[in-house]
Amino acid sequence: MRTEAHFFRWIIAGLCIPAGWTMTPSAFAQGESPPPSAKVLAAYTADIGGSDVVPLWPTGVPGAVGESPADIPTLTVFLPPAERATGAAVVICPGGGYGGLAVDHEGKQVADWLNSFGVAGFVLRYRHGPRYRHPAPLNDASRAVRLVRARAESWRVDPKRVGIMGFSAGGHLASTLATHFSRCEPTASEPIERFSCRPDFVILCYPVITFSGPPTHGGSRRNLLGEDPDPELVALLSNEKQVTAETPPTFLFHTSDDPGVPVENSVLFYLALRAANVPAEMHLYESGQHGVGLAQSIPALASWPKLCEAWLGHRGLLAGNKADR
Repeated sequence: MRTEAHFFRWIIAGLCIPAGWTMTPSAFAQGESPPPSAKVLAAYTADIGGSDVVPLWPTGVPGAVGESPADIPTLTVFLPPAERATGAAVVICPGGGYGGLAVDHEGKQVADWLNSFGVAGFVLRYRHGPRYRHPAPLNDASRAVRLVRARAESWRVDPKRVGIMGFSAGGHLASTLATHFSRCEPTASEPIERFSCRPDFVILCYPVITFSGPPTHGGSRRNLLGEDPDPELVALLSNEKQVTAETPPTFLFHTSDDPGVPVENSVLFYLALRAANVPAEMHLYESGQHGVGLAQSIPALASWPKLCEAWLGHRGLLAGNKADR
């Protein structure tokens, strides 16, 4: 049986930057990398473009084990034209089994699609295995949502309409933040940490959700938690078990015969959302391979982005230009 002490330990591990870390060079000896150079940032994101590349921790990354691009989580910023900006924003978590990042078809292309109807897209380069395990990816996702809210004015974003989107293992990361968020740290020494990291809405595309039983994706679990993870941590990060009434409204897309991540992952999360009375919409397609991204070249699946856009509109997330309000 999970004890309160164990539960609290894992919550702290997943959500909080360890006590004692500050955003100054003096903290490097406590597990931070030095500030990233312009050369490192350019190398890290040159392949996907974007208007700007923003390190999540510009003065040093908590828990970093080195100084390479793989040690520096960033957001690549894709903003719609000012006259079309709705104020909505999405942090995008590409998939890759927690062992890589599919930053093109599950990153840049998705940001461009969001921009096409006025939504700002922020492609998250989060830390992953085998170099990093839990809680590094979750800390990166939490920080990313906080950072978007902190810079909302300069990015023409409404801080009350910041969502998160994830594909495959990136879907596990997005659903983890959706079920393991902290509201804010009003007394935090760093201003960014005072913003809430709870997403206002969630979009999950063929997501990994559970780490328990046959539906799990073994590679994602192994890369995030190691070969022999603590059963309590496995249960805590089986996100269908962590849904509450405070979990944000969620859109899900999956194919029924997905050979990589079984469709039961989405179904389990949808049923948990329903049980908690959380607004949810799920679209299951009969057939389709894993990792299709926007699926624009696959006629049988190409409708899902329009369905997602319609869902965003139905929830009032695309209403009006922020500049007009």
